Amino acid sequence: MTNTGDARGASRAVSHIELTKRQEAILDIVKRLGPITGEQIAERLNLTRATLRPDLSILTMAGFLEARPRVGYFYSGKKNADLFGETLRKLKVKDYKSVPIVITEKNSVYDAIVTMFMEDVGSLIVVRDQMLQGIVSRKDLLKVAIGGGDIHQIPVNLAMTRVPHVVTVEPDEALYEAAVKMVHHEVDSLPVVRPDAEGGGMEVVGRVSKTTIARAFVELGQYREV
Repeated sequence: MTNTGDARGASRAVSHIELTKRQEAILDIVKRLGPITGEQIAERLNLTRATLRPDLSILTMAGFLEARPRVGYFYSGKKNADLFGETLRKLKVKDYKSVPIVITEKNSVYDAIVTMFMEDVGSLIVVRDQMLQGIVSRKDLLKVAIGGGDIHQIPVNLAMTRVPHVVTVEPDEALYEAAVKMVHHEVDSLPVVRPDAEGGGMEVVGRVSKTTIARAFVELGQYREV
């Protein structure tokens, strides 16, 4: 898990990025003539497109420039910290959630272990008629398994963390908030739930995990050259 002080330091470092003379020249061209393609920028600097590619990458990822396919580069005037933060908070859980891996509260600990192994996940969502009852992790199952009982007979509800102690997230929440919850509560995944107005429970509609967050960050780090 990333140290908070390290994260702040990295953010300050990006916000105070020092540009080379060539990068400053690129910014000046884009400010005056944008939108402009990478080839046109290269022509004005008497350089090849391949030579400029690293500089355009840095300026785009730092938030000084934005790139649009078939349009070109244009000046955004934003530092990376502002641009990245704005984009990150627009991502919604509902757009990234995956199919929930569930098991019923009547299934045995053995069933849970097999399901966890087959689905290659670190935790299972325990449900009753798709309504959230709890969550069971590898650690929970390991404690029962080494306790000496018959894991074929012990129901999973004796090993799980029960509602309302389960940390959840709703579809319309920001993916950033889901990440904050996972870090704060030191869990690997969260059930995505929708409150049931009639019964007062929570219907399980998905899950987000650390892998979900990593995938979103990779997407944010990608850009398309023009």
